[in-house]
Amino acid sequence: MTGALHADALARLVEWDPVAGRQSRLRDRFVDHLTSQPDGMSRSCFPDHVTAGVLVLSSDLDHVLLNLHRKAQRWFAFGGHCEPGDASLADAALREGLEESGLETLRLDPVPVHLDEHEVDFCDPRGTVRHLDVRFTALAPDGALHRVSEESLDVRWWPVSALPDDLEDEMHELVATARGRWATRPEPTTGPELTTRQGLTHQG
Repeated sequence: MTGALHADALARLVEWDPVAGRQSRLRDRFVDHLTSQPDGMSRSCFPDHVTAGVLVLSSDLDHVLLNLHRKAQRWFAFGGHCEPGDASLADAALREGLEESGLETLRLDPVPVHLDEHEVDFCDPRGTVRHLDVRFTALAPDGALHRVSEESLDVRWWPVSALPDDLEDEMHELVATARGRWATRPEPTTGPELTTRQGLTHQG
């Protein structure tokens, strides 16, 4: 894992203005982790490491694209471990979103929208790990086709008014926060946010 990726993640989190309460405490926890762990972005960092995810919404904000995770058997947003080729934390989230959704393009907001810490029992043979998950949000193009990746049992659009019955509380919070971000976010004036398989780049 590159030092540049670590530095980007730390800077993003230090600059981020979280909601008071749990999000603020998690931001401080993630910053402390990265400050004390030079390899804190890598899955080799045991038991805690930073991961990246993205919640994909329809352009009208009325539907959310979720995947039924093959190992966890639960509906989640897209996400996973950072990789050596990721240039930034946002690029890692974008890569995961494109790979796991099968979509060719996404419009990514490069500012984190939500943090979560959760235990994972199937990630490492050494035992239970804790994913320090930094979530972003993105919009899918109208009419874009998705597919199921090898990591999922299903990928499906859900109306935000009728989400899966067993969806976790933090996922409901993520959906609401992401919708609020897009509803109040000004349109970009400096060019498109590029989000393609050919060039995993973004512009804020």
